[in-house]
Amino acid sequence: MTRYDAVVVGGGHNGLTAAAYLARAGLSVLVLERLDHVGGAAVSAQAFPGVPARLSRYSYLVSLLPQQVADDLGLDLRLVSRPTASYTPTVRDGRPTGLLVERDEGEATRRSFRELTGSDEEYDAWRTFYDGVSRLAAAVAPTLTRPLATDAEVRAAVDADIWHDVVERPIGEAIERRFRDDLVRGVVATDALIGTFASLHGPGLAQNRCFLYHLIGNGAGEWRVPVGGMGAVTDALARAAVEAGAEVVTGAGVSRIVPGSGPGAGAEVHWHDGEREHVVEAGHVLANVAPWVLRILLGEGEDPATKPEGSQLKVNLLLSRLPRLRSGVDPAVAFAGTLHLAESATELEAAWAAAERGELPDPLPGEVYCHSLTDPSILGDVPPGTHTLTYFGLHTPARLFAADPAAAKAEALRRALASLDAVLEEPVEDVVLRGPDGQPCIEAKVPQDVEADLAMPGGHIFHGDLDWPWAPARARLETPAERWGVQTSYDAVVVCGSGARRGGAVSGLGGHNAAHAVLEQA
Repeated sequence: MTRYDAVVVGGGHNGLTAAAYLARAGLSVLVLERLDHVGGAAVSAQAFPGVPARLSRYSYLVSLLPQQVADDLGLDLRLVSRPTASYTPTVRDGRPTGLLVERDEGEATRRSFRELTGSDEEYDAWRTFYDGVSRLAAAVAPTLTRPLATDAEVRAAVDADIWHDVVERPIGEAIERRFRDDLVRGVVATDALIGTFASLHGPGLAQNRCFLYHLIGNGAGEWRVPVGGMGAVTDALARAAVEAGAEVVTGAGVSRIVPGSGPGAGAEVHWHDGEREHVVEAGHVLANVAPWVLRILLGEGEDPATKPEGSQLKVNLLLSRLPRLRSGVDPAVAFAGTLHLAESATELEAAWAAAERGELPDPLPGEVYCHSLTDPSILGDVPPGTHTLTYFGLHTPARLFAADPAAAKAEALRRALASLDAVLEEPVEDVVLRGPDGQPCIEAKVPQDVEADLAMPGGHIFHGDLDWPWAPARARLETPAERWGVQTSYDAVVVCGSGARRGGAVSGLGGHNAAHAVLEQA
């Protein structure tokens, strides 16, 4: 075919979501993906030669995928809760200890707060704060799959103090006012900094928006493990799109989008299959690429001044067994959720200040996840005791790796492993599995790697700073694209990826909302 009702540029999970919705509605849909496989960041891969374990190589957990999307598309996908929410090792009065937060908080969580801080005050403050945040999340979550609510509508549905703390003032102020313990403050603060390079007190509030997104998934903010790895999310969405009639072409690099002139004129999409160029006409183009990349495809040129900047170090490891912790906690408990490293509030702010000066933080704050404790199916036929481990480092902006990427990445990896070793009884490298080639099963990705692998500008995992998931005062909401938060400067082109107003994370929201904007116009 040379003309389709809709052409989706980019076969990441949002593009597949959009394609599935549109094809199920009877539209002719073409998905063009640059790589030889779909899924973008939501893929599973055999990262180490000769070792069958399939790792979630880039994105690693699902927190924002609405159940409505899974039900609408009939996704064959199982998301599993982790038994531990988080464990944060530390040293108090010369004694290794830690803070345990259960997924369903009970007496063990209260006891852990009491043993760490000396009373129940911090845990009571924790419960009060998160009760308020959960009401904000419950008010926002149902709006994510509808036309944009207004800020006034959301504000009217939540507690005024929580709105002030989360939406109006830097989140660091609320954390410092509500909590006294530096470690507890840091555990709260980390949700504001994942994939976001900002001070907790930054006036731009990027950290506040990141905090909100990490806590609104399905109204609960729970981060779940997809059985089969992140690739299972892609597989389910790709199956839904193809079975509905969408055509998916891989190895298709889009070079240009040419919107027609006038309402209803559609657009041309130019793409190359490695041998020759193709041109296809589209009633609508759904761009599952970063807005910065989209502007280039539209012929507006490359603007270095507005290029997003990612800020994360992702390390994938395979271990022969879980290492022992100095605090004595059961490794199967500590690693089952989010293990916080060097993430007290003081350490987080010091790390941001160091990176802002152009220095790699030391100690390097980060978080560790062991997905195979929740989903052993990803391991394949490996020796007993083998586990995956994922490290996600904060405050490592792309600028730190620009001058000498290889050397800077090697040093960042060294500091990441040092942060982990600081809480272990044994060096983690003593339990790193080695492949048949004798090489340790360790893989590190800095923002430059993410950009090279996935065409995310600057390696920014959200395609740019997140927006509030509602319409600001006086926003134009006249067209379907504006009402769904996916508009561009061209009637025939909408954003359907993480760069949409309610994008970011593995959610399908960008694809869902772009598809509904197109269907409103059809």
